[in-house]
Amino acid sequence: MAEDTIQKPAKVRSVPITHFTDSEAGAKEFPSSRSRSYNYFEPAKRRASVYEDVTVDVQPDPERHLTQGWVYAFADGTSGYPKEWTQLKSSDWHEFRDPNEEWNMTIFRNAANTVRQVAQSLANAKAAGSYAGWSRSWAQIVERHVSAWAHVEHGLGLHVYTPSQRDAPTNMINNALAVGAVHKLRFAQDLILYNLELTELIEGFDGSAHVDVFQNDPIWQKTRETVEQITGTRDWAEQFFVTAVIFEPLVGELFRSGFVMQAAAPQGDFVTPTLMGAGESDCAREQKGARALFSMLTQDPEFGAANKAVMEGWLEKWTPRCLEAGRQLQPIWSQVSEKVVRFDDSLARSFARMNDLLNDIDITAPKEITA
Repeated sequence: MAEDTIQKPAKVRSVPITHFTDSEAGAKEFPSSRSRSYNYFEPAKRRASVYEDVTVDVQPDPERHLTQGWVYAFADGTSGYPKEWTQLKSSDWHEFRDPNEEWNMTIFRNAANTVRQVAQSLANAKAAGSYAGWSRSWAQIVERHVSAWAHVEHGLGLHVYTPSQRDAPTNMINNALAVGAVHKLRFAQDLILYNLELTELIEGFDGSAHVDVFQNDPIWQKTRETVEQITGTRDWAEQFFVTAVIFEPLVGELFRSGFVMQAAAPQGDFVTPTLMGAGESDCAREQKGARALFSMLTQDPEFGAANKAVMEGWLEKWTPRCLEAGRQLQPIWSQVSEKVVRFDDSLARSFARMNDLLNDIDITAPKEITA
């Protein structure tokens, strides 16, 4: 019995003993160890903004912080973000900062504010029965031409800004172009949702007419052709330059601001200008970014003169196309029953806007808009 009470020693298992250690660098205390700000880049101002902290150098670059080169490549061997994907050159592509300082929180906040504003305007108009006061000629313009503009915004957002943001060489430029894509796609959706609401509220309103108009109406064919030509351009900087600096003043702003926002109120329409105003606000932000990027490139100490020559070549190539597209929209100005704005006056304002943009970028305006 005594032997039965003797406890046998516990079996020792051959499991490696875990040792917890600090990594040599991580265990050290640095002057900024407890700081929530980053100092691996030079901020544009005295102190880095939140936008810079969460955007600058998020995408590593072999020239900055990535010592082993790009870690992936396409099937043809092209790796990372080749600078050869545009004719323009820069001494330091990472110098660009989006003047709008868009980052995750601001993107959602601004979009939510815009959607809220549009939704409230539509609800108020519906409650007040505002659409009953529209003339038939104005309802047809909204049905056919205002709704057709959604196709332009969709094409530029999905097939211009979206691919160009992938090809741009830094995260800061990628981010600004991606926000532009989001703005245009949201605006296109706003116009289509508006079209669906008017289909329900206005008797005889044909909610599908805009498809045939954009595909077949002679008024829109040069605009459609020009958008398709921009989508077929492979140089990401040329896509951005042509869209923001040439197409928007000569076609986009000409139609949205030069016609719709001027002509709507006398027709009893106070809702459509709200939608167009949101699109104009988005366009102004994208042009602000274009000013910053392209002026940085024209002022580049090494490549500035060559960049100016490339951009002036783009102006020579694209200005006649966009101007022809804008001029072909002229018949819309005469379709309203009460005329309050002349096409020539609207076009003159577009010329002035484009001249301002080119002056800020420091390149010579083409003869078509200065004559």
